[in-house]
Amino acid sequence: MCVIPLSLLTADPYNLMLGDSIHAKVLAINFYGEGLMSASGNGASCVLVPSAPINLQNNGTVTNALRVGFSWMNGPSTGGKPILDYTIYYD
Repeated sequence: MCVIPLSLLTADPYNLMLGDSIHAKVLAINFYGEGLMSASGNGASCVLVPSAPINLQNNGTVTNALRVGFSWMNGPSTGGKPILDYTIYYD
């Protein structure tokens, strides 16, 4: 297994953007030298978790005696992929 910091892939010379697909090949090295290179892997995506939602507030158009409504906006980054769902926590 190999883990590559995202900061390396988004900098020169790669300059990948969030959401870009990453395909890699690997070769093994031992005392005698390098082996043959593998086939290209299935790929991975250059992604992060999304930023926290912002501007959380009561949505007065749906709040009444039986329910409370909230509205918010996505944070500045979706992490390179669309937001699929939200989880609401309350105190």
